[in-house]
Amino acid sequence: MQQAVLLERPRVISAKVGHAWDLPENTFGAAYAMFMGSRNFSPDERPPVRFMDTDELAYVAMRAREVHDFWHTLFGLPTNLLGESALKVIEFRQMYLPMCFLSVIGGTVRFNEKQRTLFFQHYFPWAVKASLQCTDLMCIYYEQHFHEDLDDVRRKWGIITAPTVPK
Repeated sequence: MQQAVLLERPRVISAKVGHAWDLPENTFGAAYAMFMGSRNFSPDERPPVRFMDTDELAYVAMRAREVHDFWHTLFGLPTNLLGESALKVIEFRQMYLPMCFLSVIGGTVRFNEKQRTLFFQHYFPWAVKASLQCTDLMCIYYEQHFHEDLDDVRRKWGIITAPTVPK
């Protein structure tokens, strides 16, 4: 699968993933479409990658940006500061990019006391566990799994969804 992604270089842009809106409600693709639509996000809004030494590195960096919203969908994470920080823990474990770790530090600095407690008691331990249990998420050709049941996809890839946090 990893080779297919690198060879074919699929892009997560509206022209390629727009069919997700037409898929049955229980599918990964429909869940992704619902995630994007409920936030008024477009896959076409991501800025181009710059300052990479090779075309292959530039593609991998772009792919990492583009699959970010797939990961939100799969892990059931919101796009608020807590959700983004938790996802950055997973991204760091998946890609070992220092910027992910720095984003976690930067996010936690911005937390108020209640958010900080919630993050370190619930989200952080979950994110560490989830990142250790799931498969290598950068090697997945997500677009080929849009038609599959969301719960089946999560099971296949070892995804643990985010905890329901007490209010």
